[in-house]
Amino acid sequence: MARELKVGGITPFSATDYPGQLAAVVFVQGCPWRCGYCHNPHLQPRSGDALTPWADVMALLRRRVGLVDAVVFSGGEACMDPALKHAMLAVRELGFKVGLHTACIYPQRLREVLPLVDWVGFDIKAPFTHYRAITGVANSGDPARICLEAIVESGVAHECRTTIHPALLPDAALLELAETLAKKGVTNYVLQQFSAEGCTNAHLVNAALHGYPAAATLAQLGALFPRFAFRHPQN
Repeated sequence: MARELKVGGITPFSATDYPGQLAAVVFVQGCPWRCGYCHNPHLQPRSGDALTPWADVMALLRRRVGLVDAVVFSGGEACMDPALKHAMLAVRELGFKVGLHTACIYPQRLREVLPLVDWVGFDIKAPFTHYRAITGVANSGDPARICLEAIVESGVAHECRTTIHPALLPDAALLELAETLAKKGVTNYVLQQFSAEGCTNAHLVNAALHGYPAAATLAQLGALFPRFAFRHPQN
């Protein structure tokens, strides 16, 4: 019997999780990293309190045929789940496009599913040598770098995102990261301003964000990418 995807929740309709497409979003339970600004901390444990059976997810998606264009696998970390490829194949058989949100943690599984993915939104959190300060996990920048390279080499449409906070990524580090991403072939880059939602780190929540990043920094970033945006929490 095939393994079933561990689903921590589902959003039947979203106009924001897959650019230009109406989508249902499947939230996979589990993530090994502990980023202080995570807005889905309830999805971090691999064993959730209220998992949704995969059969129920498929039943809902069958009712969404003709109403939404795509299914996005998000998390937690979708690539943590061994059943991800099976789940993607199942929704493709229903005629949906497939989107993926990933923090770039599992290179082998990412490579396995990329041929099934039509669009990927992926997080790159910091210069690769600085990852531990954000994820709490040593050497976590190594798989992130490998995954980034795999996504760019695949040619799959992408949006690379970085959540920013002056205590974690001062302007100089932000520019260093952006230059690295541009050299590696990222073409669509989005900065996401830190949101206090779900954050339990008082230092981050109480920090002043006004004037960050500097206008000059944003101008330099915009010149590096064919597509660049600065997304505030309310956007």
